[in-house]
Amino acid sequence: MSWIERPPRFFRALTPRGLFRLKDKGKKIYLTFDDGPIPEVTPWVLDLLDNYGVKATFFMVGDNARRYPEIACEVLRRGHKVGNHTLHHLAGHKVKTRRYLKDIEAAREFLPAETPLFRPPHGWLRPRQARVLSRRYRIVMYDLVTRDYSYRLQGEQVLENVKRYARPGSIIVFHDSIKAWPRLETALPQAIEWLINQGYTFELI
Repeated sequence: MSWIERPPRFFRALTPRGLFRLKDKGKKIYLTFDDGPIPEVTPWVLDLLDNYGVKATFFMVGDNARRYPEIACEVLRRGHKVGNHTLHHLAGHKVKTRRYLKDIEAAREFLPAETPLFRPPHGWLRPRQARVLSRRYRIVMYDLVTRDYSYRLQGEQVLENVKRYARPGSIIVFHDSIKAWPRLETALPQAIEWLINQGYTFELI
């Protein structure tokens, strides 16, 4: 089992306040998207989700929401949720806590709605950052990273990651980004169809 696609226990222990999986009754899946919104990909994702009647949570980079406010608002209009993903896609372990928290606070100005949800870019937080953020946000991590961002993979391999690692309660990460697009275009519709055929229902966090 890869430690990237499904984070192991030691990684989860690094963020004890983080939400990695929702252990509800039934076969429920929580679909999430990181790094948007952008005009090249996000509208396509929204149309695809509409076609399947699926709702998702979009963790938006504040600077992208600033540049494309119409798309950011469209995410909400289509019935999805939004989360904070910092203003500049900062990795918490690479910057001082004060700067990190200011960047998250600045992102709030550009998100289309107030949100209690936060996801750290790259999945890394300093312990102090997590403690402070948990007072205001629900820190949403992940149970399955599709790796749609990886140039080393093809769309079919991203799909196989979903098939191998999805389980009831999984919080799944895709990316509505240019970097992920070559794989997302192939993997996302097939992954949704496969999950539906397996009896999963899609829920909002």
